[in-house]
Amino acid sequence: MALKFVRFYGYRGLRIVKGSMQYVWDDSGRKYLDCHAGHGAAFLGHSNPAIVEAVVRQARELVAASSSFSTPSLEEALTEFSRIAPPWAEEIVFLNTGTEAVEAALKAAWLATGKRGIVALKNSFHGRTLASLSVTWNPRYREGVPVLNTRFLSPSTDPGEVEKLVPEDTAAIIVEPIQGEGGLTRIDAELAKALREAADRVGALLIFDEIQTGFGRTGRVWAHESLGVEPDIMTAGKSIAGGLPASAVLSREGVLATLASGRHGSTHAANPLSMAAVAAASRFLREEGVPDKARTAGALLEGLLRDRIEGLRLVRGVRGEGLMLGVELRLDPGPVLRCLQESERVLALKSGATVVRLLPPYSISREDAEMVAYGLEQCICGGFGC
Repeated sequence: MALKFVRFYGYRGLRIVKGSMQYVWDDSGRKYLDCHAGHGAAFLGHSNPAIVEAVVRQARELVAASSSFSTPSLEEALTEFSRIAPPWAEEIVFLNTGTEAVEAALKAAWLATGKRGIVALKNSFHGRTLASLSVTWNPRYREGVPVLNTRFLSPSTDPGEVEKLVPEDTAAIIVEPIQGEGGLTRIDAELAKALREAADRVGALLIFDEIQTGFGRTGRVWAHESLGVEPDIMTAGKSIAGGLPASAVLSREGVLATLASGRHGSTHAANPLSMAAVAAASRFLREEGVPDKARTAGALLEGLLRDRIEGLRLVRGVRGEGLMLGVELRLDPGPVLRCLQESERVLALKSGATVVRLLPPYSISREDAEMVAYGLEQCICGGFGC
């Protein structure tokens, strides 16, 4: 008897068998425009040839190695990722998943500061393992789990009030530049500056979670570049290995060093296959000008969405940046997502309670963007009336 696969997410009733850049095909040969992209991980496209070639070449040479050893693929990944890393970063560790990166970042903050308090934002999402879940807002995810005590601030907090809301025992303040699960809410630059000042005042470390926003998706290599604030730690993931499992934590000098000598570990950290993919993805991002292309494609898609659907009575508005866009509705987006998939052959996902989230690969074309805008209009008007 075959084991029953337990799904973490609701089953979409689709068996995907093939992908190429911004498109996927099901087992009946139907083609879909993928604005889900594996929760954004396929930002550089499904089976991007540059990354596939690097992984196949590496698979013939070496598949597994502990980070106790150096490997050519790790050395290449360090070289290529350093070329796109933010200028303040001095240390890096490569891990496997976003939640693992957040766990390491928080542990480093605790060890570096000797403090235990955490401050995060309401509607945040940082993962579902124990420490990362502790800074994830959704009470449904946290129910029944003995999470750590976190002080949550509203994303709309008056910057002038922040100083009074960050206690002296704070080790880390963790923030997403744009809240991926929280309705695509962008942190205000003044609030980011106030959080930076509060961290400095109490001796805490500021963490920017760029697992979803980073690596070019918003039209910049790193979304926090537009805030005028530098963190002490940054997490990255999802698309940094072209869709393969990989994540990274970057820090100022001496922060991640607290995790050395066995204080932290991961069997598959800096895995040769993933490192080959990280090197190829980083090089591709830079040489192909992916952030600029994402900014241009995102502006086109946003404009088409505003023209097509922003005036509809069930649409509150369009938000986001680059190719991280959301359409806020006045109802649960579930029926709209089903209609997009079944009738319009567009895959998308949910953000918050009422937002249709669009995370397409950078290679989305004008025709694709028109397909998304038209499909949303048809699914909203056809299902609920304009």
